[in-house]
Amino acid sequence: MPSMNIRCVCSALSLLAVMIFTTIISSAAVAEEPYWNQFRGPYADGTSKATGLPVTWSEKENIVWKTAVHGRGWSSPVIWKDQVWITTATPNGKELSVVCLDLNSGKIIHDKKIFDVEKPQYIDPSNSHASSTPVVEEGRVYVHYGAYGTACLDTKTAKVLWSHRDYQCNHWRGAGSSPIIYKNLLFLHFDGYDYQYVVALDKETGKEVWKKDREIDYKTRNGDSKKAYATPRIIEYQGRVQLISPAAKATLSYNPMTGEVYWKFYYPQHSTANRPLFDGERIYIGTGFGKAHLYAVDPGGNGDVTESHVKWIQQKGIPSKPSQLVIDGLLIMVDDKGIATCLDAKTGKEIWKERMARSAFSASPIYADGKIYMADKTGLTRVIKPGKKYEELAANKLDDGCISSLAVAGKSIILRTPSHVYRIQNKQK
Repeated sequence: MPSMNIRCVCSALSLLAVMIFTTIISSAAVAEEPYWNQFRGPYADGTSKATGLPVTWSEKENIVWKTAVHGRGWSSPVIWKDQVWITTATPNGKELSVVCLDLNSGKIIHDKKIFDVEKPQYIDPSNSHASSTPVVEEGRVYVHYGAYGTACLDTKTAKVLWSHRDYQCNHWRGAGSSPIIYKNLLFLHFDGYDYQYVVALDKETGKEVWKKDREIDYKTRNGDSKKAYATPRIIEYQGRVQLISPAAKATLSYNPMTGEVYWKFYYPQHSTANRPLFDGERIYIGTGFGKAHLYAVDPGGNGDVTESHVKWIQQKGIPSKPSQLVIDGLLIMVDDKGIATCLDAKTGKEIWKERMARSAFSASPIYADGKIYMADKTGLTRVIKPGKKYEELAANKLDDGCISSLAVAGKSIILRTPSHVYRIQNKQK
């Protein structure tokens, strides 16, 4: 009997040890997932390695918290540790603010006015004065309002550490490009009616490191055709680090440290808004308004690569506003009118197309936990399974529409509507 008890105790201890080890490994796996720190997440492509995300929700189901936020702003939520940051503005654009919420409770931690604007520029009714998504890192968050100004804040106190208000640009229909970080630099796009250029600031001090006017032959004097809203991204290809920078009429590749232009390719469209995708072999560029196209480009060229490095072009079902996803060789997207399309990423050939019920889309889809989440302007988020056929898993309705792109935090989805921020998670029964 004693020996049996000893064996039982040993077995129990062994089981406990396995459970503890499994918990440690699981916690480590969760900890390894980077924070959703910028527009389209830690990998700049709308994907997350998070698991256990909710498939269904409503105003009465799987809502951890729902917090009202003042003003009007389409910036997407960004997350660092237990903080969720967004920007907002008064509808008339005269006051520009930043709001920080506690991830666990939804309580507003900071609500700080950053800039006053005496004479706001005109914006399109579909835009806001706070559409650029912040970028956050340990101890600092960077907020950008186009030509109205850029600021760096301490994430603990919300104290403004530095600000810039001296870059001129008539955005004409409103700003939209979001700032990004690489090493010690903060990159900003100014593609307006009158001026078009890229700026790199020292993120610690806010001092200008380089400023580069767009080297683009726009073939027009119409400033409305020179505007763009896209957020750039950093890639590395064949040992060369590049800042891939979409603009109206062309996309350029810069040396991020100096502003030197490596290559560019041309297209006829303007008001480019999609953030570029990169799958290790090709860059995918959506070209904006004026019958949007999607280009797959080899990023290894130099000079004008329009005729030499474009691998394929697709003209059907291409979104002007929502960015695309690349998942396991499939390029999946939803256009502004609610037509979802899947292409072969290598060839550009259409695999399937699905017309969703009279939905308008502005938010970019995200991919996590083996599922794609597509949120429309009516407040309906469709959850679909990626693959070579369209398979819808759920359609989840909230009270208000969704213009901002979704974010992921652990096992939660952070969703912003025009009036509220939600934390959505499977609630234990």
